[in-house]
Amino acid sequence: MVEKLKQAIRDIPDFPKKGILFKDITTLCQDPLSFQRMVDILSHRYIGRNVDLVVGIEARGFIVGAALAYKLGAGVVLVRKPGKLPYKTHKASYSLEYGEDSLEIHQDAIREGQNVIIADDLLATGGTARAVVDLVEKLGGNILECAFIVELNELNGRDKLKPHGVYSLIQY
Repeated sequence: MVEKLKQAIRDIPDFPKKGILFKDITTLCQDPLSFQRMVDILSHRYIGRNVDLVVGIEARGFIVGAALAYKLGAGVVLVRKPGKLPYKTHKASYSLEYGEDSLEIHQDAIREGQNVIIADDLLATGGTARAVVDLVEKLGGNILECAFIVELNELNGRDKLKPHGVYSLIQY
């Protein structure tokens, strides 16, 4: 079943810059059966783990996070680029494999001790997810795991997320 999901992802060479092979999940998401399978497999992993919130990382992580939260009966928290959230925020900066960026979370998005899953489409170098881990920890969230559709193993992103667990459906 996971192999079918892998086949539903298309490669885009030289995006967002030359030398990057972008794993495009939009083709997986537009296919109803593949999208349902992806959400079902991810959510099945967390059933019974008392998930309070799923944190979705801008932008494709919103898709994964919202669907996962719905299936688990959890709330969803959005982590966005600076200036996109309307209330008071905390900010974290990070390095990407092709540049630098920042993310923000509402200061009241997570209460102390809430069980949280961090969700995104892809784990590469781990910089983005590490920034979100730092934001969730700053708010006192208990990170159950970081969940991804795709993981690029050669970039060792999971190392940046230790001691938190990482789960990915598909590895390249």
